[in-house]
Amino acid sequence: MTDLALRLAAINVDAGAALRVISYFDALAEAKAGLQPIVRGAAILANCPARLQDPPRRVRIRVTQDGRSQWRDEPPDGCWMSATVGTATLWLERPGPAGPVEAMLLERAADAVRAVLDRTRASASASAALGLVVDASAPEDVRLRAARRLGLAGTAYVIALDDRIRVLSGPLPPLSGRAGIGPATPLPDLPSSWEAARVALRFAADGTDEDPGPRVVHAEELGGLALLAAAGDHPALPDADALEHAASAAPWMLTTLHALASTGSLRAAAELLGVHHSTLHDRVTYAEQLLGWNVREPQGRLRLQLALALRRLRRHP
Repeated sequence: MTDLALRLAAINVDAGAALRVISYFDALAEAKAGLQPIVRGAAILANCPARLQDPPRRVRIRVTQDGRSQWRDEPPDGCWMSATVGTATLWLERPGPAGPVEAMLLERAADAVRAVLDRTRASASASAALGLVVDASAPEDVRLRAARRLGLAGTAYVIALDDRIRVLSGPLPPLSGRAGIGPATPLPDLPSSWEAARVALRFAADGTDEDPGPRVVHAEELGGLALLAAAGDHPALPDADALEHAASAAPWMLTTLHALASTGSLRAAAELLGVHHSTLHDRVTYAEQLLGWNVREPQGRLRLQLALALRRLRRHP
């Protein structure tokens, strides 16, 4: 506060402008804003175009004083006011030297840019480390160093998601969407957990009427079913084709067959679906006509379970 008071005293009549600068960039920092809002704020507060360039990261942003993004290929003028942040430079497109308000603006904007770049570097480093710990071709000591950067210790396991992976040492967190959970292994063996998690993800369903089933699948619970993953890529799968044909006949078909396959009796399946026993009986009779086999007998139910798994593998290659 003493430092701020001294600055405001030096600024004198520009104290209001300085306070606007401080409050604006404090708000951006709290919101963890990106580079574009920072450059836009610098341009608007300085009432002149502002630009940011970071050649190694291929970043180039220019915003006019009315807040419009408008890049120009002309090189920066050497007399413009500027601040350097590592390999990046922020310019106010106005000749210097900077007055007290401009100096504070450049300082605050540069601090905000630095925070964004630090976050980006940290994210990129974590992403690279994730890739290394599950890379079987990487040397073991490299994988272990990457694991330490991620804060892993003892044993860990891999979670395969539709769009990314996670590696954890602690309890399984709540998950949304499909997920395959690999077994916990010593850190050097995480590539095997990753492979198992990827297989488990293929058995995970969307949990919808079109793809009923568990959304989270643990590799250790698959047992011999994991061997089906290779068969799921085969183009000729008659039972999966028959199941697809049956599914197209009625909107309730797949949820009904999944309930029958995952329970021990017609009565239990009816309770799971919330339908009357006679309704389920009629549905199953119709499904058997379309499938071509009896799904009420143990052998037929096993065949149905395998067909459902193969269909899921085909849907999620």
